[in-house]
Amino acid sequence: MLRTATAVALFVLCAASAQAQSVSSIFTGLPADFGHLFTLDSALILGATGGVSLPLHANDPAIAQRLYGDGEGAAREMLDPGNGIGDGAVQAGAALGIYVIGRFEHSPRVGTIGADLLRAQIVNGVLTQGLKNTIDRTRPDGGRHSFPSGHASATFATAAVLQRHLGWKAGLPAYALAGYVGMARMTSDHHFASDVMFGAGIGLIAGRAATFHVGRQDLTVSPALARGSIGISVAAR
Repeated sequence: MLRTATAVALFVLCAASAQAQSVSSIFTGLPADFGHLFTLDSALILGATGGVSLPLHANDPAIAQRLYGDGEGAAREMLDPGNGIGDGAVQAGAALGIYVIGRFEHSPRVGTIGADLLRAQIVNGVLTQGLKNTIDRTRPDGGRHSFPSGHASATFATAAVLQRHLGWKAGLPAYALAGYVGMARMTSDHHFASDVMFGAGIGLIAGRAATFHVGRQDLTVSPALARGSIGISVAAR
């Protein structure tokens, strides 16, 4: 709560000092963003990630044991920075920085990207925390509020916004970073595989809802099954 309050205060102060076009417009646009969650794209994304999460859920303990209990310490150390990168406050702070830079530099495009990133984090936070408090799944390490992964949802929300605005040249590395964060949450014993998978879905729909005004794009999301692995396949046109 302290981190959230600090982030909100920093947002108001920095945005005001940068003479933003309209700080209030970021918040007044939120009802429309939540409304844009109810689309066919969102249903496909949640259906696919939820469909993959179900078989993962049955194998979560075994996967967790393999990744953490039997995993190499060097691998966990290599992935550990993802635990910081994926923190919601870090993602919101980066979004705020982009927004403020856009206003200082009088760049409507950069400012709009920053505003969309901020709104995506707000929408994502509401969805993720609502599910966490409702389901209250125990984490692999014994903590609370495991499902879904907030780190995964926050970074996938950011990736979705960047991809919508800047295309796949920015989207691919952003999604790769989000996947890296998801792996970090599993190898650090903070989340199960199904937490990360469904968190990715929540982040995707939040990011796409916040960028509903950015063009039109047909999206196909489906479960992807291969020998010894399971995941999702995403195709955009």
